[in-house]
Amino acid sequence: MTIAIKVLGPGCENCDKLAHNAREAVTLLGADATIEKVTDRAEFSRYGLLYTPGLVINDKLVSGGRIPPVAEITSMLANSAT
Repeated sequence: MTIAIKVLGPGCENCDKLAHNAREAVTLLGADATIEKVTDRAEFSRYGLLYTPGLVINDKLVSGGRIPPVAEITSMLANSAT
């Protein structure tokens, strides 16, 4: 099963850092995943995101307003696969 990851944000440096951490976590897990950057503010509200950047895994907002470290994202991804 492919894990769908979205990074929500306006395209700022923090969004890039979050996307990088997500890629690192996917690599560590050896998971099959797609990572999409979403800059459309209408999408932010769809997920209930109040502060960017936001991390969505399999259509569920798992983090908002901060940049989780790679280890935390790895755990989030592992939990989403179960």
